[in-house]
Amino acid sequence: MTAHNLLIIMVDEMAAQAVGAYGNRIVKTPNIDRLAARGVRFTNAYASSPICVPARAAFATGQYPHQTGYWDNVFAYDGRVRGWGHRLQEEGHRFTTIGKLHYKDSESNTGIDEQILPMHIYGGGDVFGLEREQPPARPQSASVAAEVMAGDSQYTRYDKKICALTEDWFRSRVADQGDKPWVCFTSFIAPHFPFTVPQEYIDLYNLADVTLASKPLTNKPSIAPWWELLRFGYNFDDFFENDEHRRLALLHYYALSSFADENVGRVLMALEASGQADDTVVLFLSDHGDNMGSRGLWGKSTMYEESVRVPLILAGPQIAQGVECDTPVGLIDAYQTVLDIIGVDFTDEDKALPGRSLRSIAGEPYDSERQVFSEYHASCARTGLLMLRQGRFKFIHYTGFGSELFDLEVDPEELNDLADDPAFADILAKFERDLRAIVDPEETDKQAKADQRRRLEELGGMASIVAAGGVTHTPPPGEEGQRI
Repeated sequence: MTAHNLLIIMVDEMAAQAVGAYGNRIVKTPNIDRLAARGVRFTNAYASSPICVPARAAFATGQYPHQTGYWDNVFAYDGRVRGWGHRLQEEGHRFTTIGKLHYKDSESNTGIDEQILPMHIYGGGDVFGLEREQPPARPQSASVAAEVMAGDSQYTRYDKKICALTEDWFRSRVADQGDKPWVCFTSFIAPHFPFTVPQEYIDLYNLADVTLASKPLTNKPSIAPWWELLRFGYNFDDFFENDEHRRLALLHYYALSSFADENVGRVLMALEASGQADDTVVLFLSDHGDNMGSRGLWGKSTMYEESVRVPLILAGPQIAQGVECDTPVGLIDAYQTVLDIIGVDFTDEDKALPGRSLRSIAGEPYDSERQVFSEYHASCARTGLLMLRQGRFKFIHYTGFGSELFDLEVDPEELNDLADDPAFADILAKFERDLRAIVDPEETDKQAKADQRRRLEELGGMASIVAAGGVTHTPPPGEEGQRI
């Protein structure tokens, strides 16, 4: 196929279920919906890890956390593992980023030619999460409920700057990228909490229309201890006053999704105005989702659909229009996708990576055999949390504690765990074998914890970290984090 420019637009913590094109009848995301209508909407797209830093490292490298050691929100991408950015540079293509990266820093060689107003990890990252088996209480959790309010936050102000800088880049600098196809990666934060959002977006919604998903957390005795620790650390739900307060938080999440959608629309208009739209493919996606109050959970860090499934849309020249692709895909597929669209030939090393080009997948029939994998080895996970999606089934493995199995075709809300049903014993056994063909759960858990313990010792131990106080969220460049 002909090579094209590539505009990547990433948002943060947007669940697929929070997008109109993915079936939400309340949320207002007209620009994303229009993009889906003129491209391919991947209905089963998954984060390679349901947390920011390792998800973005997987996106950059085309490899999973257990392959690279970018385990959590401390071990950030530093260029140690070659990514598609390095491949672009080797072939003479310009790669510009605008906005959030959540890598280690701006100095590391991560294959980027120009970083405009980048956000990277702050203060060494989420160092509170390094102790996983006996984590300290996280007072930062209270901020989610406390910041459900109208107005601008650090993040909405930052997103407005990212949008303006992207518009300026298309207006005055895109022509300077040379004769070869270029890549521009614009990365926003909304709808990531805090749930503080300008009133004009709140006014798009009526609280009476917003309902919380009524889903119980697992009652499986073997898995209960795993969940007790995660709920201890990420006890966001405990700080809401009542269900009305929770529904208001969900309304604000939808409002932030509309704010993000407006920014996406402005970037697409800037691309159109630049005269380069006819030669530019657009890839829109989120790094992971958000639990949105389901099962009493907020934030991410789970393998349920709200947290790990993301919107992912590909549109532009030589891309089919108005198509749904049900084949499972993931952030891991970005590596081959970028090289394919830009026109870089794959080396043997590229071909050995686990992903495939989304453009190729979109042009093929539904692949019921393709598997997508995700893993979580971060804060408050007593052991590694692993997921496989294939066909109609999703398999979730809690290392050392047990597994869950869901038939998403008949049970999209993941309410009926089939792992203990004898009728599905063969399917469960196959998933267990397939998982171990990808990763050794026990050895990977040991390796992640060993790396985390070493980093914890380098920082003087957990007592020193707790004494310094936690940060509610990574601050934008030039601003200080809010410590609690």
